[in-house]
Amino acid sequence: MLKAEQIQANLEQFYSNIELYIAEPRRTQLLNLYKGQEELLALAPASSKASFHNSFPGGYVDHINRVVAAALAVSTVWSDFGADTATFTREELVFSAINHDLGKLGLGGKPRYIPNDSEWHVKNQGANYKPNAELPFLPVQDNSLFILQSAGIQLTVNEYIAIKIHDGLYDDGNKAYLISGQNESKLRSALPLILHQADMLASRVEWEKEWLDKVSVTKPKEVKPASPTQFKQSAEAKKLQNIGKGNPGLLNALKGL
Repeated sequence: MLKAEQIQANLEQFYSNIELYIAEPRRTQLLNLYKGQEELLALAPASSKASFHNSFPGGYVDHINRVVAAALAVSTVWSDFGADTATFTREELVFSAINHDLGKLGLGGKPRYIPNDSEWHVKNQGANYKPNAELPFLPVQDNSLFILQSAGIQLTVNEYIAIKIHDGLYDDGNKAYLISGQNESKLRSALPLILHQADMLASRVEWEKEWLDKVSVTKPKEVKPASPTQFKQSAEAKKLQNIGKGNPGLLNALKGL
């Protein structure tokens, strides 16, 4: 759970990311979109179940901010490893990260997730929230894209694909984008893959913060790896020992070299 002060700070960071990374006219369009439903935005969870991630008031914005930071960091890793990150812009990267889960806010000012009134489900399944039956069924990514187009906010192809398939192969509908035997039908940009990794990283961290501290986890002991010199000496020693087993005279001769 987040305190009111942290929810407010996260909201300010959320708006700051839009102001810093998104150019006009989309900057103003996004600020109007989100500030027009600020209370819903500030208190929305990132998921419906405690076993997922950030299933508490304020969890949504906390998650989005973490995905933005992760996307920037993961993009740097890809670039350092030689991937072509010139196929997308920094604005496209951050825009996709900010809006990838927009559909989780709901539709028409009505929340997608509402507090679960079943104590049994909350206690036994961790289902803190349930779907809002007043809303039509739309997968999160489709709802995200629908909201953006309804607000007149234009997307690039990179952004559209990244938001559409950010769940990776967890969604069978993404196979056409991610599994291909032909160069022509492969993704032209690494952006969707980077966003997926950033989302998975953020979600994992959020789950760990909530659950790993509550259970006993046996952590492996750190073993200091042998230095290259130690490895070489060890390998040479074993080789000499093996040779010596069959021919002691040869072993002594080799040692004298």
